[in-house]
Amino acid sequence: MHEVAIMTETVAIACASAEKQNAVKILNLTMRIGTISGVVPEALSFTFEAVAGGTLAEQAQLIIETVPVTCYCAECDRPFTPPDLFYECPLCSSLSQHILSGKEVELKSLEVI
Repeated sequence: MHEVAIMTETVAIACASAEKQNAVKILNLTMRIGTISGVVPEALSFTFEAVAGGTLAEQAQLIIETVPVTCYCAECDRPFTPPDLFYECPLCSSLSQHILSGKEVELKSLEVI
């Protein structure tokens, strides 16, 4: 379960950032998780409680924003959101290999006091 490693590193980054700001507590931690990142949001949430214990994030709320897949169609010169795992442009039916978003695993923001 790679979510444990991801959350461990995310909490460490969040706590280091909070300490640099002389914060005493992290209230909210927001992450952006792409739908094709291979990360299971529910597993992150479960892991967060265990990993955050004893840190500035111990009582923080984890907020997960899901980022949908967005592809780019070179034929139409425009982005599109595919309806399924086939990245076919809805206008011209070309298959896209250019993924613009959906792979994200990032710490977006922290709310600290």
